[in-house]
Amino acid sequence: MELVSVKDELYKLVLEQPFTTEAFFALVETTASAVAVSEKYWQAHGLNGARVRILVEIAKHGGSMLPSELAEKIGVTKANITLLLAPLEKESYIVRTGHAEDGRKTVITITEQAEALLLEHLPDNRLAVAERMSRLDEQELRQLMLLLGKLNQA
Repeated sequence: MELVSVKDELYKLVLEQPFTTEAFFALVETTASAVAVSEKYWQAHGLNGARVRILVEIAKHGGSMLPSELAEKIGVTKANITLLLAPLEKESYIVRTGHAEDGRKTVITITEQAEALLLEHLPDNRLAVAERMSRLDEQELRQLMLLLGKLNQA
């Protein structure tokens, strides 16, 4: 019986993947490449894309939300959300206030300064993203949205 080396096993795992795994990693690589377009824009303007994403998520929810809701929405732990919110609070992009009905909870709200930042930069950022996505025609974009929706239901 032939012994398989660790390198041979590793080689098989990274290069001889089932089609489902290959498709998954193609999606991951494509997502990273697309996100890089947006991140490049933010960096060129001295901004942090992850922080901007947090501000956008809060804005989508009417400008205020619970940290736990935000953590779930952006896919981080409740412990990590505190670390992510600290610089935004320090830069006066968010404020924390006590919850009106449950004093144990804190509500985070974007400030007028954050709203102004988003209004100034989101249009050009969205243009950069749209340019990247214009490689697909409308029918392909609709199909992509359908497929992504199907994956998100899993």
